[in-house]
Amino acid sequence: MSTAKICIVGAGAVGGLLAVKMGQGVASVSVLARGDHLDRIAADGLTLIDGEQRSVARLAASDDAGKLGRQDIVIVALKAQGLVAAAPSLAPLVGPDTIIVPMMNGVPWWFFNGFGGRLSGGTLQTVDPGGVISRVLPPAQVVGAVVHLSSAVAGPGIIRRGRGNLLLLGDPSGTETPRLRRVEDLLAGAGFEARATGEIQREVWLKLWGNMNMNPISALTHSTADVIMDDALTAELVRRMMEEAAEVGQAMGITMNMTIDQRFAVTRELGAFKTSMLQDLEACRGLEIDAILAAPIEIGDRLGIAMPYSKAVLGLVRQRARNAGLYG
Repeated sequence: MSTAKICIVGAGAVGGLLAVKMGQGVASVSVLARGDHLDRIAADGLTLIDGEQRSVARLAASDDAGKLGRQDIVIVALKAQGLVAAAPSLAPLVGPDTIIVPMMNGVPWWFFNGFGGRLSGGTLQTVDPGGVISRVLPPAQVVGAVVHLSSAVAGPGIIRRGRGNLLLLGDPSGTETPRLRRVEDLLAGAGFEARATGEIQREVWLKLWGNMNMNPISALTHSTADVIMDDALTAELVRRMMEEAAEVGQAMGITMNMTIDQRFAVTRELGAFKTSMLQDLEACRGLEIDAILAAPIEIGDRLGIAMPYSKAVLGLVRQRARNAGLYG
């Protein structure tokens, strides 16, 4: 077992999967959780159902970061909208040498660390208002991650593994660093396909390219992705939003390595799935609107790029979420 102390903030679907896999002989793992989920983990451990296999990891668990103390690595697996409120409470976990690994959807607070041309070093008010996250979780200590796997919380203290096993990792500066290699080795040791990249912002944007449109449109229509793509009008709306995002990416030096039609084909392969935003809406959970859609629009505004289709959808999905009490 590695001597690394690792705390996973948010032991939900992805965080819980990481906690179990890394807690089985890879490192000393603790979790920051709350409610019934925390109670079950503390009493019975965290259970992972992976196909026909069922495994249990006994982990230190608390809802108080102060009780867990300073860590070597902090993996942040919260929903983006919850991190702003939670960030100040995470300070006891983080020292000057702590490696921070966010595994979250959308544009992250560290995105412009050493990247973005004239936007380099800046913060996004939509995801890090007033720099509240950056003060506790410094971008300079981040190893960025893009998650290409799925899992779900099947009940308190129980995680059910889904499809995929890929975790893309990269230093925001684009360089190969000791902290990047350390995280890559630990995740690989836990059985994940951990792959380092020198273009982690590009990987964030490429995943976002398919999420910033399908997610809010599905929340507005209650349709699965295949239905959205089968309708000529909603498919055209997705296409227009992707064109806007590609223009913003190009202005930041990000070139997509596929066409919109190729990205559509990737989505088609996933079948009749519900997006994460639609699942959250149906479960009455807060929607990740800011990180997934408002942040790309904020970047577009700063670069002087009009995004009328994306802005129209943002206005509609915000109203939908506010009316359900799930936003703002």
